[in-house]
Amino acid sequence: MTSIGSIGPGLAATLSLEIQDLREQVTRASKEAATGRYADLTLQLDGRIGKGMLAQKAVDDINVQREQLVVREGRLDIAQRSLDTIQDFSIGLDARMFDALGTDNLSVQTAIARDATNALETAFLNLNARFGDRYLFSGDATATPAVGDVSDLLADLQGLVATSATAADFNAAVDTYFNDPAGGWQTNIYNGTATASDPDAILAIDPGITELIKGLAMMTFAGPGSSLPYPGDNQEVMLEAANTVSSGLSSFTNMRADLGVVQGRIATQQNQLEIEETVVTRTFNQLTARDQYEAAAELQELETNLEASYLLTARLNELSLLNFIR
Repeated sequence: MTSIGSIGPGLAATLSLEIQDLREQVTRASKEAATGRYADLTLQLDGRIGKGMLAQKAVDDINVQREQLVVREGRLDIAQRSLDTIQDFSIGLDARMFDALGTDNLSVQTAIARDATNALETAFLNLNARFGDRYLFSGDATATPAVGDVSDLLADLQGLVATSATAADFNAAVDTYFNDPAGGWQTNIYNGTATASDPDAILAIDPGITELIKGLAMMTFAGPGSSLPYPGDNQEVMLEAANTVSSGLSSFTNMRADLGVVQGRIATQQNQLEIEETVVTRTFNQLTARDQYEAAAELQELETNLEASYLLTARLNELSLLNFIR
């Protein structure tokens, strides 16, 4: 026969196990009420666990793809804005130079030289654009600014002036400087790599960019006071500069259009992911969704039972033979 003194501790031990189980159920129900999903998917899905895990993986993959597209979208947007700014500062300089050459208006040519210098400095600033810590126009040298100082470029061209006997010689030297991989543009001014592993990347030495920079740099020598020592042939240099800027702007437009196609493709991919996510999430929810109102009701009931168990345990701990007799 069980003694009166052993009833309390025995029941208390049993209640302690029940309380521990109730606390685990409260934690589970609390999580389910908050998330709207079953806490133990293995138990809930049983034989459908494989299907549930595939659905979860599909949702996770979509989120990863979306993050990657957001990064690509951000880089392309900054690149497009930078190119747009360069183009805005350069557009019209070719037409103005053609007009000034036609009328032999040196004062206008001087103004164009000033505006070309401003456009060149703006181009250098924007070619060093970054997305986060990544320089966008440096190829794989993403930690390095794409181009150096405008003053270094103009100093190099001053050197070409000094070593060129005629305007034709100067034009040829400038062409080599910008277009030859061993020329000064790629060895002295450009700091990036010649290629990029990122298929979306545009390099500062892209032919369209190079051509526009070349034309702008040549235009800085326009007007009186320039260091061109070919008075009879200076117009030949400026005509080449105007033609180069015109061609560069055309290439610039095509380059930006290609970039826009990529941006449009990314937008389409994002829309497709939204559709795919809706379908996959619906499937996943059908397998794992927990009615939050039902979970909240269960949680309230479990908390009530837990409180009652705590109260009963406290009373059993105070149980004595004297209290039992009373």
